[in-house]
Amino acid sequence: MYMSLIDVRNLSFYYEGTYDYIFENVNLQMDTRWRLGLIGRNGRGKTTFLNLLMGKMKYQGKIITDTIFDYFPFKVPDPEKKVMEVIGEVDANCEFWKVCREMTQIGLEMEVLEQSFDTLSQGEQTKILLAILFARENHFLLIDEPTNHLDMEARDVVRDYLSGKEGFILVSHDRYFLDGCIDHILAVNRQEFDIEKGNFSSWWENKQRRDAFERAENARLEKDIRRLKMAAGQAQRWADKVESTKIGKKSVAYERNRDYVGEKSRRMQQRRKNLEHRQEKEIEAKKKLFKNVETTETLSLKPLTHYKSCLVELKNLRIFYGEKEVCRNINLKVNQGQRIGLKGSNGCGKSSILKLIVGEDVPHEGQILSAQGLKISYVPQDTSWLTGYLKEFVRNYGLDETLFLTLLRKMDFSREQFEKPMQAYSSGQKKKVLLAKSLCQQAHLYVWDEPLNYIDIFSRMQIENLIKDICPTMIIVEHDRRFLDNVADSILSLDF
Repeated sequence: MYMSLIDVRNLSFYYEGTYDYIFENVNLQMDTRWRLGLIGRNGRGKTTFLNLLMGKMKYQGKIITDTIFDYFPFKVPDPEKKVMEVIGEVDANCEFWKVCREMTQIGLEMEVLEQSFDTLSQGEQTKILLAILFARENHFLLIDEPTNHLDMEARDVVRDYLSGKEGFILVSHDRYFLDGCIDHILAVNRQEFDIEKGNFSSWWENKQRRDAFERAENARLEKDIRRLKMAAGQAQRWADKVESTKIGKKSVAYERNRDYVGEKSRRMQQRRKNLEHRQEKEIEAKKKLFKNVETTETLSLKPLTHYKSCLVELKNLRIFYGEKEVCRNINLKVNQGQRIGLKGSNGCGKSSILKLIVGEDVPHEGQILSAQGLKISYVPQDTSWLTGYLKEFVRNYGLDETLFLTLLRKMDFSREQFEKPMQAYSSGQKKKVLLAKSLCQQAHLYVWDEPLNYIDIFSRMQIENLIKDICPTMIIVEHDRRFLDNVADSILSLDF
């Protein structure tokens, strides 16, 4: 791609009907040859920023560039058609050999061209769409969360593919994925954008140093403010004491010392004012701190202890999708205190195993044995069923409302969202609702199915730290490699 700049000047944006800016007076420059990772909390406006670059919404300020933007994911007009036909419909002017070249680079066989698009796996569809976009020359890609619902192997393939490209902005919450394919970070912080050369890990290391400096500076300023406040109070008391000597019987001696007393009182009052002025300056300096510090408060969880050491046992389990056997010979013991990660390609039966453990009806053979009186807390993969308001949700599940809302707030859930129906929530916000529900529940076993889909990096690290600190008994299906490596003490691979 030829070198060009995307120049953003004084960009401000808010949604109609609201008064709070999503962005305000943002200024930054981006090189179109960069592999730029866009990160930030859920609800900070990452997708909104991409839409503004695409010119889909009105904004204040300027975006100056001659760049042509393409957005991923995009809607396929007729997914029932063959992939070859879909390519022609999406881009009638494409050079087909270039699409085939990209398909080869991203690990697709040419046989998929004759398959219907809607029969392909999620990973294959993602690869096809990316191949179509990267076949276009001198286009800058805006890639919005390509890893959702992709298994680890597919993520690795897409990561390696993107590492050989240039000219894109990538929104992702997967740290391992980001580290493998970007060379710059654009972080949407609480008050401003932060752009830096490097991958996520180098940015995070630098950010921790900056945050530590700001915290140390904040502690110093607080100490100075307390000292100045005490000194100003003492000066006020001295000034009042001197001033009080003017009151009472006016003697000859008093008249001789009147000028001296007046001058002493004036000086003490001036000293007090100077101390208060310095105090105000220190307070103003303190306000400028923490503008980019992401506070990740500690989450809470209180698991139950069961009298039996083995909570669940699977014996010779086989699972079927219709006539198709998707997994066989699954033998697993879930002992108290274990954190087991289920690993495998999409469609290998991971979610079905979790559903069987929580008591759902899935076609299978073999035994599922559970300890008597076992209490399970379940986070399903699907969030589309969440409707209504949080108060109703809390009541329906018998949750502690204060604890539930506190957990959501700690995961950066705004108070305004509490008053909205859940069907208006983003996918990430819905997932946080299910996670907060599970964290409220006291259980012997926590069963989580892809809990991190759409969840921002900072919340992922909060949840990761919680699991490492509390060590609850868990079975987790998760394709975020770094998260799973950090929280699971054993892995069961289902690919056969």
